[in-house]
Amino acid sequence: MKVALGTLKDKGDDLVTFLEPRVGTKPSLSGGEIEIEDDEVKEGVKPRHVKTYIKRFLYMNGVRKKYRVFVTGKELTIQEIELGEKEEEEEKKAPEKPEEAPVEEAKPEEPEAVAEAPAKEEAAKEKPKKAAAKKPRPKKKKSEEDS
Repeated sequence: MKVALGTLKDKGDDLVTFLEPRVGTKPSLSGGEIEIEDDEVKEGVKPRHVKTYIKRFLYMNGVRKKYRVFVTGKELTIQEIELGEKEEEEEKKAPEKPEEAPVEEAKPEEPEAVAEAPAKEEAAKEKPKKAAAKKPRPKKKKSEEDS
């Protein structure tokens, strides 16, 4: 089984140490590829599982959104996603924590916000439908043998 690292060559050693306990053998790193011997791999570990391990490694290193992992037979390819200029700017501007994200408030002078307000009030006035009550199950009758 081969794993083509692409632009992730600098983290190849870390990936090898990450994969070793999961696949059951030490993969060999050569240039921009990791080679895993098929006959030494743990029983039941398939290329699809190795893909999941690689994605977990990318997530732990904080670069999961920048890479994709493709499986073709017994060959895996890690490919960098090319972000457009707008996406790169958004990524730089976006805060690390979602709590720090700025909250956009609707301004009352905007016609769209004013049009949405009555619709929200009407939806709030309607009572939500409740599920039908379940009928209780009949109790089992004690037979003469159990008594």
